[in-house]
Amino acid sequence: MEQVWQQYHQHLRAWLRSKIANPADVEDVLQEVMLKTHQKLATLESRDKLKPWLFQLTHNTVIDFYRKRGKRLPEVEELWYGAAEPEKVSQQLSACLLPFIASLPQSTAHLLRAIELEGQSQQAYAQAAGIPYSTLKSRVRRGRLQLRALFEQCCHLHFDQQGRLHDFAPKQPGCQRC
Repeated sequence: MEQVWQQYHQHLRAWLRSKIANPADVEDVLQEVMLKTHQKLATLESRDKLKPWLFQLTHNTVIDFYRKRGKRLPEVEELWYGAAEPEKVSQQLSACLLPFIASLPQSTAHLLRAIELEGQSQQAYAQAAGIPYSTLKSRVRRGRLQLRALFEQCCHLHFDQQGRLHDFAPKQPGCQRC
């Protein structure tokens, strides 16, 4: 518990400061998060999910903070690291996209380049390739899963409750593929 708190409490404090104006309230909420972390850390299924779990716990504590005071919470999208952050994360990871796609089997790489990067519709691709649309959809889904697996070999990916990427951390400094 001590190691977890040492690693993340400054990040949590900074995030709380962006959501709560009064510094004394920030410290109170941070203490509440620390207590909840201590009580619930054992329920965490995977240490790989520690950071998003902590921020979700903190997010929920902020919601409770505003509810107790009868105030409206800032827009939910803005509570995750700020509204522009998911776009920044996507931009940072986009540098890895081409090398990862290139490492896939040739047919899968061609498919993903055409649909994901060049914007060709799946129906048009299926017609041009002479394959049923449902078959193509399955291949695209499989290709996307293979691509995600490559990203997950290199980085810890963190998603919000809607499945949107909101943060990542390299597993090893200087990933060789990016």
